[in-house]
Amino acid sequence: MSDQPLAVLSRRERQIMEIVYRLRRATAAEVLDNLEDPPSYSSVRALLRVLEEKGHLAHAHEGPRYVFTPVVPHDAARDSAMSQMVRTFFDGSTTQAVAALLDRAASSLSEEELDRLAQLVEKAKREGR
Repeated sequence: MSDQPLAVLSRRERQIMEIVYRLRRATAAEVLDNLEDPPSYSSVRALLRVLEEKGHLAHAHEGPRYVFTPVVPHDAARDSAMSQMVRTFFDGSTTQAVAALLDRAASSLSEEELDRLAQLVEKAKREGR
């Protein structure tokens, strides 16, 4: 994936993308059924159209319905969102971002999770990252 971030999404657009990723394909009605505190059906359709214009979704006709699917693989979307978050909130510092995540999760991490994090740090050191 390029370093070009995906278009920034609003909170509601992120919620819709999470639903479409989880369902793998969805109609406006299915998205509406899965939204917490949903807006109107026409608002969901409008948001799906915006997400398509931003390059996140594509649609196909199935009878009278439009079925939406993600254009960007979930991993690529996640990587883009993480990069944007690190740039926006941590001045581009991965160290600051990881430290903030660890501060939030310190009391809830299991021994296995802490071991896995230590392994990832060691691997990054070996690979010269």
